[in-house]
Amino acid sequence: MEAERNGMLIENDMILAFYKKNDNLKTHATRLFSSIEEGKFGSVLVPSIFSIELYYVLRNLTGVSSVRDIISHVVTFPNISVVPSTIDHQLAALYLLENYRLGSIFDAIYAAVSLSNDNPDHTIASTDRIYDRIEGLTRLDPTNI
Repeated sequence: MEAERNGMLIENDMILAFYKKNDNLKTHATRLFSSIEEGKFGSVLVPSIFSIELYYVLRNLTGVSSVRDIISHVVTFPNISVVPSTIDHQLAALYLLENYRLGSIFDAIYAAVSLSNDNPDHTIASTDRIYDRIEGLTRLDPTNI
């Protein structure tokens, strides 16, 4: 098990895997969320933009009320804190999007928040290797937890 971290950010791949009934990352996501609930990572962050991405990913799989329920559960989950999106995050995201050729604006925002002072460890929990390219950002692969 990893040492306790403070300020680690969790990316939507693990949130989606945790809440979807069938997902190839479900076991890893369940283990990660159990560790979060037990406080093994200290305070874990999610950027407020996660809710918009969740809606776009899940809109064809489930109803709006189900998406709302998932968002409500995430924001009240033990040891998870929501980081409000700021214009600084958004400007940094656009810089990262352009300079690191990230896959989406959502990836860029996750990276920007992970690199901000809101996340002192500059660590992101994600299976997405795109984050490995970003200087100063450490990716914690949840499949190794």
